[in-house]
Amino acid sequence: MHIDIGVGATDEFNLRVSVATLAKVIFDHPNHGRRMLVLERTATLADTGNTRKVVVRAKPFGGGVRINDPLALQKVVGVYHFDSQRSRAELDFRVFIRPEIWLTLVEFCVQHLKLGDDVLDSSPKRELEEEFVDTMDFKVTPEQYSMKPVGIVIEDIPDRTESVRAAGSPTVRIYRVFEIRIADRLLVDAILGNNKKYLDEDLRKLAWQDLNSGGAGRANAVLAVPLDQLTTAYTAISPEERIKPIRYKGHLLDGNVPAILEGIEVSKYQRFKVMR
Repeated sequence: MHIDIGVGATDEFNLRVSVATLAKVIFDHPNHGRRMLVLERTATLADTGNTRKVVVRAKPFGGGVRINDPLALQKVVGVYHFDSQRSRAELDFRVFIRPEIWLTLVEFCVQHLKLGDDVLDSSPKRELEEEFVDTMDFKVTPEQYSMKPVGIVIEDIPDRTESVRAAGSPTVRIYRVFEIRIADRLLVDAILGNNKKYLDEDLRKLAWQDLNSGGAGRANAVLAVPLDQLTTAYTAISPEERIKPIRYKGHLLDGNVPAILEGIEVSKYQRFKVMR
């Protein structure tokens, strides 16, 4: 599809919007029955002035929402720009807009995400299965898990993105949250094995090895934690603190982890239930 939509921020189009899916991946531990939450651990190279270091963070599985019909969005919000050539080529919902049309765009997204229609592609299936290959070298099939949408989260207080596509740009976010329930014992055992095999320090070493071998300096694994304990940890801090990355049992958790946790209020979140 050829679309005549601009790229990049301007004085007029200066608010970045990122629309993505987040997956609450859960399973019951085969030994003690406790409900476990699975997060993706990523080790990535970070430039901090004159030094470089590898940062390991745990975050929900998920990926970008695709704009199947860019002109449908344009009819509602008017002119907008993609945040990069890559986003335009892949039709990723990462765009720059005029700040005054933010609420109109929210209404558009909530409407189509709730409907689950063809205007936006928000299924996490492809991203989830690709990420399990990246983190565990495990090919997941649809028969090994069940999936249902559980809500939409609006993050409407801008902060500066770390995305390489538009680094530093003030960004607001919309998440469609899915619950992914795993019952397949083979997949559960693979998750528990990967979680036990790799410490964060192991991932840092693997990321440096990747860089020295000509790669981007990345490594991935999973993190499986008791859901009730993690929820209690977030309950113990204020709604204002929950918007920031926190340390949990030695692991750095990304600021969007609370978006997949029910009953955890965050000062800059609005939540909508999705019943279908």
